[in-house]
Amino acid sequence: MKIINFIKGELRGWGKYERIIFPLEILLIILISIYIGDNKIALVSAICGISYTILAGKGKISCYIFGLTGTLCYAFLAFQNALFGNLILYMLYYFPMQIVGIFKWKKHLNKDSSEIIKTTLSSSERIIYISSALILSFLTAIILKKFGDATPYIDAVTTVFSIAGLILTIKRCIEQWYIWIIVNGLSVMMWIEAYKNGSNCFATVLMWATYFVLAIYFLYTWKNDLQNSKNFSKKG
Repeated sequence: MKIINFIKGELRGWGKYERIIFPLEILLIILISIYIGDNKIALVSAICGISYTILAGKGKISCYIFGLTGTLCYAFLAFQNALFGNLILYMLYYFPMQIVGIFKWKKHLNKDSSEIIKTTLSSSERIIYISSALILSFLTAIILKKFGDATPYIDAVTTVFSIAGLILTIKRCIEQWYIWIIVNGLSVMMWIEAYKNGSNCFATVLMWATYFVLAIYFLYTWKNDLQNSKNFSKKG
């Protein structure tokens, strides 16, 4: 019964258009990947990654099931394409942090909606996060360049900003979506370059492009949710 109730909770709170558009996005990527004969691991990574992003955007804890699977697939692709910053990021950071996220989110679930309670950073916290990310990105780029990384500067920014983004995801902060917009936009460029150089990973390009659009969409919805919460608190 617990599993059935969990599934019912995860299916609750979806808008009419979300129920149509989100599955169609995943189906479209599957069809395109099959048509062009794309790498099967890239396809699984794309499906899991997009499912994770959609569920995380909706504040559903089941996102971490897809996150763990997608992390392993994406790490393998990063290794194949000499994107060592992304490889280290996903294996040594993303994978264990997905597990941490499950326990952290479980403590802050709204029982009525089965969604997480959303938060925001203070102005000083925002300055600390962005300045730290920029400095670490510069230092990481220098290291990756020495190791022969294919795209050291983009790889460095996506790696460091992804670390910050995942921390903010686990903290349930709306600022994560600004980070993901930057990361996803740069990642599209990085994987297009890999595809041009002969990598059979078009599904991964589509995955990051979809992430980019989803990040903009969920930034908008989270803003509305937080504003509604403030208005409700004022009325209370």
